[in-house]
Amino acid sequence: MSTAREPTARDPFAPSAAATSATASAPAAGVPTTGAHRAESASLGDLVGEVTRDLSTLVRQEVALAKAEAAQSAKRAGKGAGMFGGAGVAGHMVLLFLSLALWSALGTVLGGGWSALIVAAVWGIVAAVLALRGRKELQEMQGLPQTAESVKKIPDALRPHPDAAPGAVREERTS
Repeated sequence: MSTAREPTARDPFAPSAAATSATASAPAAGVPTTGAHRAESASLGDLVGEVTRDLSTLVRQEVALAKAEAAQSAKRAGKGAGMFGGAGVAGHMVLLFLSLALWSALGTVLGGGWSALIVAAVWGIVAAVLALRGRKELQEMQGLPQTAESVKKIPDALRPHPDAAPGAVREERTS
């Protein structure tokens, strides 16, 4: 006669069949699992799911990087465009004051016209400085260099390792 209880369907304290089979194959709590152990115990569906999640994460991170770089480039382009806008306004003022200066010079023969020419010269200098700074800002814009570099690496990551046999699942090597 044995002293161990036989679990019955009515025994609320007996572990279920699913619980005993799940705990038999799972490592003890706190015991780290290696990639090799995961590869041995995981099904092909689990591995494909893990690869799919990793690729999904990679794509999301690349999109986030592209957005950040695009925002930075757009900000720089906006700054350069603003400088060109300022140069346009300043150029308009140059034409306005040059026209007023010519009108005043012809009207009074060397009277108040010189003051209008001085103001026009100042606006001309402002227009030149703004145009040069705007051109410099636009020339320094490089597009999306980090995203382009990362996207170039993706096809290499998807190629199988040259030493791997076709269809074989590689085990992670631990040193």
